[in-house]
Amino acid sequence: MKILVTGSSGLVGTAICKSLGSEGHTLLRLTRSSSSSRPDSSGQAIRWEPPSGSLDLAGMEGADAVVHLAGASIAQGRWTQGRKDILRSSRVESTRHLVGGIAKLNRKPRVFISASAIGYYGNRGDENLNERSAPGEDFLARLCIEWEAAANEAERMGIRTVVLRFGIILDAKGGALPRMLLPIRLGVGGRLGSGNQWMSWIALEDAVSIIQHSIQNETLRGPVNTVSPSPVTNAEFTRIVARELHRPAFFPAPRFALRLALGEMADALLFSSQRVIPEKLMGLNYSYRYSDLQQALRSILQ
Repeated sequence: MKILVTGSSGLVGTAICKSLGSEGHTLLRLTRSSSSSRPDSSGQAIRWEPPSGSLDLAGMEGADAVVHLAGASIAQGRWTQGRKDILRSSRVESTRHLVGGIAKLNRKPRVFISASAIGYYGNRGDENLNERSAPGEDFLARLCIEWEAAANEAERMGIRTVVLRFGIILDAKGGALPRMLLPIRLGVGGRLGSGNQWMSWIALEDAVSIIQHSIQNETLRGPVNTVSPSPVTNAEFTRIVARELHRPAFFPAPRFALRLALGEMADALLFSSQRVIPEKLMGLNYSYRYSDLQQALRSILQ
C-alpha cells in the first residue's frame, strides 16, 4: 500500500513509519522540512505548510491510506492564549487544510486515520467512558471536539474515517513517561494530589499496532478509544513505577503547587480523571501486546 503520514517525526509517527516501512509499504511523509523530496529509507518527503500554505497535491496522488498524527506538543509550556492558539491551529486548522487537499485529489484514499485524545472526555471521576460517552467542557475537550469534526469531513466524502482517541502513550525514549519517571528515579516522586484520578494508558507498541489494525480492518470507523483495557489510578500507577524502579515514592506532589507552576494545564493533564474503556477494540477482539501496566512497564524499562 501507499500510505501518507503526517507527524512522521513525532513519537508515534516515527514508530509507525518504521513499522510500515519494514512491511514493505510505500511511505509518503508530509513535512515542513526543507530537505529533499527524494525517497529515502523512511519514505518520500512531501512538502506542506499547514494550515494555510502550500500542499503538494501531485505528490499525494495515489495514496491508499492517510495517517494524520501532526500536532504541537500539548505539554510544552503553559497554556497562555498564544499557546492555545498554536495547539488549535496545529490540530484543527491543519486537519481542515489536509482534508481540503484530499478533496481535490483525482483518486481519494480508502481510509483516513486521524489522531485525537481522551482529553475529549474532560474530567469524569470514576465514570466508565466508552466511545459513545459525551464530551467534556474544558479547553482540551473543546479542542478535541473541533479536531474530530475537521477529520470527520473526510467521512462526508465517502472515505472511511477512524479517529483514534489516544491515552497516555508509554515509551522509554519519548512522550510523557520519561518525565514521569524522573522524580521517582531521584527518590523524590509520589502520587499527584490525592492520586485518585484515573489514568488511561497505551504502550507505544500497541498504539502502532492499532493504527495498522485501523488501516486494514474495513469495519472499523468513527472514534476509537486507543487505550489498554486496564486503566489505573495515579496512586496505583506511581506504586507500580516505584516498584519496577526499586525506588521509594513517598513524596506526593501537592495540587496547589502544580497549579501554581503549570496553571490550567495542570488540571487538564495531571488531575483530570478519565477511566476510558476501549469498547470498540474489545468488541473486535483486538489482541493487546500489553494489557497489564506492570507487564508493560517492565518491558519498556528493560
